[in-house]
Amino acid sequence: MTLLSIILSLLLEQVRPLAVGRVTGWLDAWAEFLESRFNAGEHGHGIAAWTVGVGLPALLVLGLYLPLLWSNWIVALAINIALLYLATGFRQFSHFFTDIQLALRMGEIERARQLLAAWRGIGAEGLSSGEVARLAIEQALLCSHRHVFAPFFWFALLGPAGLVLYRLADHLDRAWAGSGEFGAFGEFARRVFVAIDWVPVRLTAAAFAVVGDFEDAVFCWRSQAGRWPEPAPGILLATGAGALGVRLGMPIGAEGDFGTRPELGVGEDADPDVMQSTIGLVWRTLVMALLLLALLGVAGWVGK
Repeated sequence: MTLLSIILSLLLEQVRPLAVGRVTGWLDAWAEFLESRFNAGEHGHGIAAWTVGVGLPALLVLGLYLPLLWSNWIVALAINIALLYLATGFRQFSHFFTDIQLALRMGEIERARQLLAAWRGIGAEGLSSGEVARLAIEQALLCSHRHVFAPFFWFALLGPAGLVLYRLADHLDRAWAGSGEFGAFGEFARRVFVAIDWVPVRLTAAAFAVVGDFEDAVFCWRSQAGRWPEPAPGILLATGAGALGVRLGMPIGAEGDFGTRPELGVGEDADPDVMQSTIGLVWRTLVMALLLLALLGVAGWVGK
């Protein structure tokens, strides 16, 4: 049922894309509600808020889903598809990437900057065409992990409860810990999400290597990932850059909050052609993941 649920949810997303930002708006409201009720500036309050905001919904979904799995598999399948449709999918980020690529090919650099700024949530004034392409590729690699491969991993492992666990934990980490605004309150959300994402990050990076340039991907993972300020993005970006044969990272000349950016990857500079290769890398990774799930399903069926 896992593979069937994923395939049907992907088809549904292609036929009827979810309005961009709708689910994010719901999650933002949930994070703000929890923060307003629990945040008194202490670490323990963050633990309580995370438990209510992530642990409780995941347990409720698990408690509702397991009886249905045994009594009414059609309803259980519908729940799987609905949650996957809401919580995962390429449409949550692919339209930005595709529109940026088209704008760069048409020479509309200002429009490409505006799209990138809307996607990343930070200004992109003064960026060159190559810098826009580079940042778009980086964002696409990270989003493919957060919105597709990592949620699929937890869904395959724990069903819809795992999907809810990952999506809520990811959002609360970015809402409370990512900005650093909430201090001790957000520490627990950050630490738990790092643990939850530890295995999926490495599986996604390994998949990038297998479907891309394996030798360069492994080299970049081993020698460059540790340079990035955050370990998980460093692994994904270094491996993805090596798999694509492109140079990512590197300082950005324009003004803006782009942080520390060591060079990652090998080979050519980012451009619209490499952006097209990025789409191919992500889709090959998805196909490999689906084939692996199919093989595991067949192995489980034969072993019965």
